[in-house]
Amino acid sequence: MPRLLATVFPDFDAIGGRDLILEVLGALLTIVLVAAVLSLLVSAILWALGAGNGNYRLAQTGRVGVLVSLGVAALAGAGVAWMNFLIDLGPTL
Repeated sequence: MPRLLATVFPDFDAIGGRDLILEVLGALLTIVLVAAVLSLLVSAILWALGAGNGNYRLAQTGRVGVLVSLGVAALAGAGVAWMNFLIDLGPTL
């Protein structure tokens, strides 16, 4: 029996809207970063007020808020790098 060799390649032009997806993701990441900065400011103020007045529970809450908002900002930045890597990798597959 003869063996048929078939090559199959994906059609990268079949799905449109790549630019729209990038624009929407950029807007969402901007919103996340703005919210992280605002929560960082509020948490830092709470931490300072709690530490200054001897309210250790308020200081602990502010400290946790500062760490969480920094973590969210770091993950959002890593998300941008991961998204750019995957978008650059896509056409090479």
